[in-house]
Amino acid sequence: MTTDFIHLNKTWNAEPNVPDERIEVHDNYLTLSFLVNPWVYEQYDEGQRVELRFYGCTKWRNGLTNDEGWYKGQCRFSTLAPEWGEFYEITGNRLLKQCPDDWQTITKGIGEKHFLFYLKDSTFECEAVSYEFIQR
Repeated sequence: MTTDFIHLNKTWNAEPNVPDERIEVHDNYLTLSFLVNPWVYEQYDEGQRVELRFYGCTKWRNGLTNDEGWYKGQCRFSTLAPEWGEFYEITGNRLLKQCPDDWQTITKGIGEKHFLFYLKDSTFECEAVSYEFIQR
């Protein structure tokens, strides 16, 4: 089975230097908020925060692999993911046997979709039913 990546952030991305990501677990969703990139996506202001809200999230992790580690092949998707710094839905083989065991479980069950976001100094992943991009 192959690993496939669906690129989800075509009109926005995280600030490339200090995205200042924050994760919050709520009753029925998880949020990943961060500073948006105003230099490439001029519709955003410098210092503006945006949020990814994951509904039906069963588990998540925010790993230590950064861009240097990704290019050195230290991430399980290093040779597979199209680009560093992007937000993807992963389908097919998610290589979970090679995944670190630092997942935070929210509820029992299996999220229907697997999301992956490469930030400046970390790799965020979660399993959820759906997501929503929210501008603040």
